[in-house]
Amino acid sequence: MLAQFVVAVAMPPMRRGTVPGTLINLHFSLGVAILVVVVLRWSWRIGHRVPLATSDLPEWEQTAARIMHALLYALLVVSPILGWAAASAREFTVTLFGLASLPPLVPARARIGILAGDVHKVLSWTLFALIGLHIVAALYHHFGLRDGVLQRMLPGDRA
Repeated sequence: MLAQFVVAVAMPPMRRGTVPGTLINLHFSLGVAILVVVVLRWSWRIGHRVPLATSDLPEWEQTAARIMHALLYALLVVSPILGWAAASAREFTVTLFGLASLPPLVPARARIGILAGDVHKVLSWTLFALIGLHIVAALYHHFGLRDGVLQRMLPGDRA
């Protein structure tokens, strides 16, 4: 995600007449990769349920954790799809690192695709803010509360 945000900030703006160069194509590829990974992870999590929070946390924190995770997953799926629609409206080919091309989601120059690009930008910054909040909360639990929540997020044996 960090690489995607860096590329998004560094790439040229997509306006009428923009020709997708290396950074724009990399942004498309990273977006497709993120979408694929999130859908696979989401699918795996459906069959391998893990409690989001320990039972000793207050109910409001457990609710906040569930809402945060739902928002993160939703934005990680919706944002790339909106970006794909925006690229389609601009007649850009979206590929996964040049290996596979995705079909256009909307017709060329479709107003809904241009609108999708505007919403994509807003949701991307919202996602960035939520990721930051998630990191701050995890660090607060680790260093402030010392309650083991951060260790539960990390892979590996925590027993």
